[in-house]
Amino acid sequence: MDKLIIILLLMVSGLMLGQSNYEEGMNRGMELWGQDKTEEASALFQRIASAEKENWLPNYYVAMVNTTAAFKTKDYTQLNQYLTRAQAALDKELAVHPDNAELLVLQALIHTAWISYDPMAYGQTLSGKVMELYALAEKLEPENPRVVMNKAQFEMGSARFFGADIKPICAQVERSMELFDNFKPESQFHPSWGKVQAGEMLQGCGSSYTSKK
Repeated sequence: MDKLIIILLLMVSGLMLGQSNYEEGMNRGMELWGQDKTEEASALFQRIASAEKENWLPNYYVAMVNTTAAFKTKDYTQLNQYLTRAQAALDKELAVHPDNAELLVLQALIHTAWISYDPMAYGQTLSGKVMELYALAEKLEPENPRVVMNKAQFEMGSARFFGADIKPICAQVERSMELFDNFKPESQFHPSWGKVQAGEMLQGCGSSYTSKK
């Protein structure tokens, strides 16, 4: 009996240590990301993903860190490196969680990064895929603020390019702000970003949009 108790205590201690290491690693990854240390943050999240094979969040952040970095560069080699790494990490999780709206939004963002880099080369082939991804994500989680906001952001770019009315899109951005106010992530590491971005978009609507409030 004493041996059994010792074994159980060791197992519990191991689980507690694993959880502590996971949280410490994720927090450190977030810190590195916040310091714009893309390579270090990506590598750390990759190591966590290798240890946490049943957890989609570490690979989500591998993809997210690299995708956000891709939007900041105009160098093709660097952009390709970031987005190839992001796509590889995301593919692993989409194969297991094809109906995860957060992963679908991130896939849409990867496509959007390619479109932003070269609209003529990638717009025609990827724009339709982006809208399909947002439509599916919206069907799965219609109250997810990142789904609503990012879909509106993509539509905003197209509307302004073609000179279309942006008032209906601005209304969706405002709706996303309301959804952000009521959104509660499942854990400290689940996606919760986007409210600041939505606020900036709403300010950008300016005099062309009058809030319903």
